[in-house]
Amino acid sequence: MRVLEGLSPEKVFYYFEDICRIPHGSGNTGKISDYLVEFAAKRGLAHYQDSVGNVIIIKEASEGYENHPPVMLQGHMDMVAVKKPDCDIDMRTEGLRLKTEGDAVWAEGTSLGGDDGIAVAYGLALLDGQYRHPRIELVITVDEEVGMDGARAIDLSPCRAKTLINLDSEDEGIFLAGCAGGARVNYSLEYEQSPLSGLPCSIEIAGLKGGHSGAEIQKGRGNANGLLGRILTELGTAVDFGIRTLAGGLADNAIPRQAEAHIMVTGYRDGGNGYRYGTEGFEAETCRRLVGEALAKMEKDLAFELAQKDPGVKIEHSFQDAGMESCMGEADARRIAAFVNTVPGGVQAMSGAMEGLVETSLNLGILECAEGKLKMGISVRSSLESAKYALIGRLKDLALLSGAGVQVTGDYPGWAYRSQSPLREKMAALYEEMFRRTPQIQAIHAGLECGLFAHKIPDLDCVSIGPAMKNIHTTEEELCISSTERMWRFLIKLLEEM
Repeated sequence: MRVLEGLSPEKVFYYFEDICRIPHGSGNTGKISDYLVEFAAKRGLAHYQDSVGNVIIIKEASEGYENHPPVMLQGHMDMVAVKKPDCDIDMRTEGLRLKTEGDAVWAEGTSLGGDDGIAVAYGLALLDGQYRHPRIELVITVDEEVGMDGARAIDLSPCRAKTLINLDSEDEGIFLAGCAGGARVNYSLEYEQSPLSGLPCSIEIAGLKGGHSGAEIQKGRGNANGLLGRILTELGTAVDFGIRTLAGGLADNAIPRQAEAHIMVTGYRDGGNGYRYGTEGFEAETCRRLVGEALAKMEKDLAFELAQKDPGVKIEHSFQDAGMESCMGEADARRIAAFVNTVPGGVQAMSGAMEGLVETSLNLGILECAEGKLKMGISVRSSLESAKYALIGRLKDLALLSGAGVQVTGDYPGWAYRSQSPLREKMAALYEEMFRRTPQIQAIHAGLECGLFAHKIPDLDCVSIGPAMKNIHTTEEELCISSTERMWRFLIKLLEEM
């Protein structure tokens, strides 16, 4: 028995469930790419698979549409694979546990990957059915979520279309006609470890909402990685400590919901004097009390600051028995904490051209610190190329001051808004006719592959659409069933009229 059996549109949800059975997180798309090739081969459709796993499938025009201009449908096959701490699924080797109730589909304990599995499902259902349409060029890319790698590498020479319907939007009734460009900034910093005596302490910041670092960055939600840097910096005013490990976030383009530090408390501040573990004057209970008091105050401060934006924030900590473990020393710990705390985050500028649109932002999405090396992954976005590179320059300067290595990867251009778009006009008129409401035309701060495709195909006319989803890139992600059905009907009717 299939979990989504009986949902409409039947073929769309059939293929969506197939996709969810195949592990397809970013960087792990080999099996889903081969699945698409097998699908095309079984149906005798022309198809192309490149060395990185991008797939193009072509279905020739139906009878009577042979002279109509071809159309490209496009989405990506990778998902942001995140799970709850207590979830036992290995997302690199196992499929998702789908659930449905009422008007929603979600995955138990993990993200759903509606972004962008629904694009793949729409495309396959269309190619597997008998509909009236011009030549369809279905283009499914890899690793969109980690820097548009597939769209950057793909060879579009098999394609003839000059119009592109991107199926990577999450808001029904909102037609996207422009997006930000972006890049990933990767920090690395090596440090020495040595045996350190003290009180092992684990600190976790949790309870945050997280979310998409483009679509939801303007909501001012707490970034667990950045807040952890702040917590450790402020804690350093009360006690001395070394750091064993730091960890937070799974993707640079997802606002991290939780982060944790394992530290070794070695002494405390008392009248300006620091007492080290094992020397006269060190009191373990005093350290426990001072850490507890400092963290309680920080939790209270954060709860007040985030009361309207992220009210569930909490800081938890626990101690283990005193002992000795390999850690970075106190001086390096203060330097690392200060580095993490100093990395800017969130909205940096709002657009002067479109009210309410974020122009420039960044997100510290990945934090790893263990075995002598610190790593950070930061997503940078801007609708202005000059502002994007200026912010990257600031991050490079911060690396220089901190002695860290820096590498910029996944640089992709924005998608400029076109004042004249026949495709957008046709789609807006049809949507209003079918659903008796006028769609909103917007640009977004999140990245879409349309910018890279427009650079490869001169004068490409693009619009991005999709069914309603909630909380993408999180374990609370949901796909709306009725919206999926409505947008399917819209897509079929649109192709009939192109």
